[in-house]
Amino acid sequence: MTKDDLKIFKNPPLLKTKRLTLRKITKGDLSDIYEYAQDPRVSEYLLWSPHIDKSFTALYLKFVLSKYKRCEFYDWAIEYNGKMIGTCGFTAFDLNNNSAEIGYVLNSEYWHLGIAKEAAECILEFGFNKLSLNRIEAKFMTENTVSRKVAEKIGMTYEGKHKGLLFAKGKYIDVGVCAITVTEYRNK
Repeated sequence: MTKDDLKIFKNPPLLKTKRLTLRKITKGDLSDIYEYAQDPRVSEYLLWSPHIDKSFTALYLKFVLSKYKRCEFYDWAIEYNGKMIGTCGFTAFDLNNNSAEIGYVLNSEYWHLGIAKEAAECILEFGFNKLSLNRIEAKFMTENTVSRKVAEKIGMTYEGKHKGLLFAKGKYIDVGVCAITVTEYRNK
């Protein structure tokens, strides 16, 4: 995989699952993003804090759209019943080792419906079959047991934790890692 392969994210392709449409984030998503980004439950185990107002979300959205233009943003909007309810995609690529990290964020009103799992499965399929990745991993704060369960439900294996890896929100945080290789994905 090369940096040229990431140009696909300038306009990420439309992906569909049984219930979801995964598409590029747009300016029209402002209210929906603010709805979940201002919720402290959503950002509890993430590196960012709740959005303080809609103007903050508008600045964030402007930043995201500029990152798409430079092929430096790898998330899809998760659309469910016509509403943007979160994001799923790649948080980082390791081009030298043909691997990536997957991430997902979901409006708390849609938790426990299997939506994160369904979106993440779609991203795994894209990563292995379209980008020809060898490995995809998910990293999460170890206290976030739900994120770990999503990773395991999509076939990833828990590989362990990095003690005190991150300093965020005033404390050192242990980070867990789950991963799956293309061979494991094809054999499941």
